Formats: sequence, C-alpha cells, structure tokens
Amino acid sequence: MRPATATAAAVSTLIGVGAAAVAAGRYASDAALKASPGRPLPGDPRLTVHATAAGQVTLTRSLASLRPGTYGLEGRGVHAVVGPVQAGVARPADTVVRRLERVSYGRLTPGTRVHLTPQVYSGTPAVALGLDHKDVEIPGELGPLPAWFVPGHRDTWVITVHGLGTTREHPMNLMGFLAGRQFPVLDLAYRGDAGAPRSPDGLGHLGDSEWRDLDAAIRYAVRYGAERVILYGWSTGASMALHAAAESALAARVSGLVLDSPVLEWEATLRALATARRVPAPLLPLAVRAAQGRAAQSRNGLRGGRPGAGAGHGAPLIPTLIFHGPDDTLASWEPARALAARRPDLIGLHTVRGAPHAAMWNVDPAGYEEALRRFLTPLM
Repeated sequence: MRPATATAAAVSTLIGVGAAAVAAGRYASDAALKASPGRPLPGDPRLTVHATAAGQVTLTRSLASLRPGTYGLEGRGVHAVVGPVQAGVARPADTVVRRLERVSYGRLTPGTRVHLTPQVYSGTPAVALGLDHKDVEIPGELGPLPAWFVPGHRDTWVITVHGLGTTREHPMNLMGFLAGRQFPVLDLAYRGDAGAPRSPDGLGHLGDSEWRDLDAAIRYAVRYGAERVILYGWSTGASMALHAAAESALAARVSGLVLDSPVLEWEATLRALATARRVPAPLLPLAVRAAQGRAAQSRNGLRGGRPGAGAGHGAPLIPTLIFHGPDDTLASWEPARALAARRPDLIGLHTVRGAPHAAMWNVDPAGYEEALRRFLTPLM
C-alpha cells in the first residue's frame, strides 16, 4: 500500500473508532441521566404481589422487599403503604410478608407488579395530609415551575426539593412535621418534572444545572415574605441546595441546610446509575466524559472530579444537618462523613443504617424526626 493511502486508511479508522467511542459514551450517559422522575431507580427490582390478607401483603422475596422500615408500594394504577416485614407468618420460601398499612388508590391483587419507593404519600398535601395549601407557579429561567405552598406563621420558610427516582410527593413524608412547627413550606417541582419545563438537552445533571430552579424558589420566597429560608433536599435535591447556598445571589438569606442522601461525587453516582442499567463496564469512563462534554455545551457544567455538586465550593458556612448511611449504593456516604468532619461546629451527620438511597426517614422515622427537631429549633 502506498504511504498516502495507508495514512488515509489509518486516519479513517481512527475517525471511525472515535465516532464509535463518542456514540457509545452518549448511549451510556443517556442510560444514566435520562431517569424520569417518579420512575423506579435502576437496581430497584419489580416485585410481584402474591397474596393479600387483613393488614398483610405477600411479595416476591428479594433484598428490596426485606428492607427495614415503611415504604410506598407503587404499580400501574395503584399506590399502597407497607410497614415492616412480619415474622412468624406462614408463607412460601420465595416470598416475604409485610404489614399493609393502607391502600391509597387502586387495588393490590395477585400478580400486580410493584416496586418499593420512599414516597409514602400520594396526591396533594390536602388529599394526603389534610393540610391547607396553594398551588403556585415560580418563575424559572426555563419557564414556570409548579410548587405547593403550605402556609405557616414563621418568617423562616423551608423549601423542599426531591431527588432521583421521586417527585415532589416525596417531601410530604416530612411536610406534616414541618407544618406542625409552623414553618411555611414551599415544595418545588423543577426542570424535567411533570408540569415543569424540560431540560434543554433532555437530561438530568445531578443538581448541577437544576439548582437554578431552586434559586428561583428562594427569590419567590423572599418576594412573598420570607426573611430567611432553610433548604431541605434529598439526593440530587441536596446537591441543588449546596449549590444554591454557595452561588445564589440571595445566599445570605439561607440560614440552614438539611441534606438527605446528598449526591456529593457525581461521577460515582453516574457510574452507579449506568451500572445498574447494565451499561458494560468498559463504557463507564466514556459515559463520564460524554456527560461532562454535553453539560459544558449546554452551560450546565458537571464540574470536574471534585467531591461533587456544591462540595467543590468548600464546606457550607451555615448550620447543616446531613442524613446518610453506609447502605446507600447510589450516593456514597463517605463524602458526607468527610464533609461533616471538615466543620463539626456547623455540620452534623445523622447516620441511618440499613437505608437505601433517599430513604433515611423510612427506616427510622422517630430517630430522624428527633434529629431534625433538634437541628431546626435554634433556626426557628
């Protein structure tokens, strides 16, 4: 082969390989970042209802169905709430019996396919909790953002923001607790949620772009009477809270942070999401690079290999409470422990063992709420 021809062939081959790598990276990053709000997280198995009885439901036996605590049980057209595993109940060896607390809507019948979710309540605050609330729209950079506002007598508002695999129904787990302490609560739906604008590239960015919607909620709260705000986020919502506390023009109004299962190392979480969606291991580095490149093109900027969204700005300089535990497989708790250790005078860590991602309250509601009460009391 002539040298010029050989060179051309080699270049063509390299271009082909490069294009294939780019395509593979985009495929892998899409698999990780295109999770729809409210859909099961990757790795959460579908379970089958085998039987129901008074106050009981029999499910497929798995690590998920054996989790300690209280969870929502969701399927097509059905939402129920299940409590702890029931010991000493006769059952087939491949099943588990849990206490059935209530059926919110629909019917649980043998053969129904369901999954566990940390969202215990469904519907609106009025329907689920009997709380007066208003449906409000917050002006965001991409368009109006729907939110629920539960009024309270204090001039410190709590702004709640959900995370991966959930919707704005998830913060209702603690909404009654917060309303009982007379905090006004603003529960936000952000880009990609039902009724909210779509992200420009159709992807989530693990809080790195979504925080600007939380910033809009802070502006709304201040405009309508909040003297101070406490940002309360789960999962990527916690990452959004860290960003907003560091970067918002109204950061001085943020008096506290509550971070549940925060995503502090976005690369590790992206890899975990992609792996759970069965992306081959050799494609994981390509997924990370593709996510960085696409975010940079859309100004969303998943930033570097630092310890995650918000944490790259340093430890928060305001009172912060972190709920996390070692059994979270999507957002490692080691960065949370390290963050708390940097400023023990300001940052507390409440460890919950046996809890999956964003389900710290579900495993130990009494302990969780007591830690939350102690944290919020000085901020009232």
